[in-house]
Amino acid sequence: MSENGTSSTMRERLASPVTWHVVGLVVLLLLTIGLAVRLGLDWAAMNSRSGDALAGKQIQIKALEIQTAPLRGLDQRVAKSREQMQDFYNKRIPPDYSTISGGIGDLAVASSVRLSRMQYSQGPPGTDLTEISIDAGISGPYPSIMRFINAIERDKTFFIIRAMSFTSQQGGLVNLRLRVSTWLRPENVPSGLPSIPPLNQSDQSAPQPRAAQEGE
Repeated sequence: MSENGTSSTMRERLASPVTWHVVGLVVLLLLTIGLAVRLGLDWAAMNSRSGDALAGKQIQIKALEIQTAPLRGLDQRVAKSREQMQDFYNKRIPPDYSTISGGIGDLAVASSVRLSRMQYSQGPPGTDLTEISIDAGISGPYPSIMRFINAIERDKTFFIIRAMSFTSQQGGLVNLRLRVSTWLRPENVPSGLPSIPPLNQSDQSAPQPRAAQEGE
C-alpha cells in the first residue's frame, strides 16, 4: 500500500464518529478517575482535620473538668463548714464572762492551785467573735501548776495560752503569771464592764475585769 493510501485511511478513521466517541469516552474516564482521586484526597484531609479538631475539643473539655473539679459540690461543702463552725461555737465558745470565770475557778480548785488575781480585757469587736484576754497570777506546787496548765489546754471551753512566766519560787511553791485568750460571740459581749461572781475558792476575791488598753 502506498503512502498516499495510508494517509487517506488514517484521515478516514479520524473522521469516523466511532473514533471520536472512543476518544471522548477515554477522556471522560480519565477525568472521572482524576476527580475521584481528588475527592478521595480531599475527604481524607477533611477527616484528618475533623479528627484533630475533635481531639482538641476533647482535650479542652477534659481540662475544664479538671479545673472545675474543686468547685463541684462547693455549696454543700460551704453548708457543712457552716454547720461545723456553729457546732464549734455552741460547744466550745463560752456564752458569757461568768462561764469563763467559773470554768477557770473550777480548774484551779481541781488542780490545787491558787489564783491570786485575774483581770480581763476585750479585744476589738469582731464579726463573728471577740477575743477576751485573761491575765492571771497562779501559785502552787510545780506539779499542781502543770496540772492546771494541761487542764486549761484540754478544757471544753476554748482557751489558748498566749504567754506564761515564772515570777518567783519559795518553799516549794511556784508563782506563775499566765496570759490566756478565749472568745465571746458579739451578742454576748457587754457594752460596759461585766459583773463577775467570785471564784470557787473562799480565800480569793472576785477577779476584776478591765477595759482593753492600747498596745496590749
